[in-house]
Amino acid sequence: MHKITDNLYTFTNLLFGRVYCITDPDGLTIIDAGLKLAAKRILRQLKRAGYAPTDVKRILITHGHYDHIGGLPALKAATGAQVIASAYERTYVEGKKGAPLPKRETLPPLARLMQRGAEKPEPGTPVDRTLTDGDLLAEVFGGLRAVATPGHSPGHMSFWQPERRILITGDVVMRTPWLRLPYAAYTPDMAQNKRSLKHVAELGAEIICFGHGVPLTKDAAARLRAFADKF
Repeated sequence: MHKITDNLYTFTNLLFGRVYCITDPDGLTIIDAGLKLAAKRILRQLKRAGYAPTDVKRILITHGHYDHIGGLPALKAATGAQVIASAYERTYVEGKKGAPLPKRETLPPLARLMQRGAEKPEPGTPVDRTLTDGDLLAEVFGGLRAVATPGHSPGHMSFWQPERRILITGDVVMRTPWLRLPYAAYTPDMAQNKRSLKHVAELGAEIICFGHGVPLTKDAAARLRAFADKF
């Protein structure tokens, strides 16, 4: 686990995608679950940091794509944590159907290849609590606000800590290694995603944690606004 700032960490060496951990007096909150293989690595890193699996009390899901929920069944089984997602994404997290994708005929050849197999539902995990835009998780991080950021997925959620000005974006925007929009192959409504990007850029975050890429901790607000202004 690598420390980003007080009470906020990211797991390391997960190969693809970011998973975050927030520490609170009542235990831990994990944000997203990575690929299937990430679960064992997350549990090992928690153990090395001195935590038991049952110290994880909540797992927040930004959206139901395979690289964000692949490790969820194993993490839920090991921790017994409450799984929390937006009401819209619940269907995908629970494996009732695959997350929507853009029509293949609208995509360039490489994006079509990236899409192959992604339409299949992931193994489902029951969602214990659903969120809508503006809901407050008062027990997390001194008050973590759910922000609806649809586009990359219809019920995509970002999370915002206003006092500390920390934003966890999921895949609304990536940093790989530069700021970029999410992959077209997996984004059914890119125009809506751009509107969501502009919305979170207006928050003025001082630390931004992405679903893909290294967190941004310097000039974060100005850099995100400048990127959003391109659209």
